[in-house]
Amino acid sequence: MTSVMAQTTKSSGKAAAGEKDFMARLTDAGEEALQRLTELPGGQRAVTAFNDLRNRVDELAKKVRGIDALEARVTKLEKELAALKKSGRGTSSSKGESSA
Repeated sequence: MTSVMAQTTKSSGKAAAGEKDFMARLTDAGEEALQRLTELPGGQRAVTAFNDLRNRVDELAKKVRGIDALEARVTKLEKELAALKKSGRGTSSSKGESSA
């Protein structure tokens, strides 16, 4: 039973190392592709546009994450407003009559 556990540990360690090697190769290939892209005519402009797009998407994602909190605040305010309208109906009509 110990040898089975040892083999499992070794194989999972190899898998992790293989995955790390794959990710390193993939990263290197991506960096090389970006370098080649910048050397093409208009490539630098394309990379700049892509980076600007990435920044805009990041900003948009931050704003979208805040929508849930805003919706909760609006719901709370709507409930408070409804409660004020219910409790203030009689007083608001009497105030309107006294000022007229």
